[in-house]
Amino acid sequence: MRIDANNQTNGVNGRNTSGRASGGAAFEPVGVPQQSRAQSAAPVAAAADISALLALQAVEDPLSGRKKKALKRGKSLLDKLEEIKADLLVGQVSESRLDSLMLLIGEARERSVPELDDLLDGIELRVRVELAKFGRFPGE
Repeated sequence: MRIDANNQTNGVNGRNTSGRASGGAAFEPVGVPQQSRAQSAAPVAAAADISALLALQAVEDPLSGRKKKALKRGKSLLDKLEEIKADLLVGQVSESRLDSLMLLIGEARERSVPELDDLLDGIELRVRVELAKFGRFPGE
């Protein structure tokens, strides 16, 4: 069934449904106050602007940023140690791997969370021990 809002019907089966008898006055009940036409509803208020909420979500916690950097540093140090372990299994440790490990350990690091810092200190100590085995002594 299709409904078109533009099509107005003047009657069903040819009858006049306007409420008026042909040629007569409009029907009005006696004793009932005349009701006015329903007023249109108030305009719907726009939804609250969510850009402020999105902006708050986009702001990164400074401590969270430092944690992410510390985790990334720890992962990259562990990855380099894994590469050196694989080189040891082959029998030859690549100088470029040792150089990249020296660069990583030489980078300054931010302190963020004491527990995380302790874990990174342990990883860095292990890296220094491995570098010392190959005659490389990184500076503090």
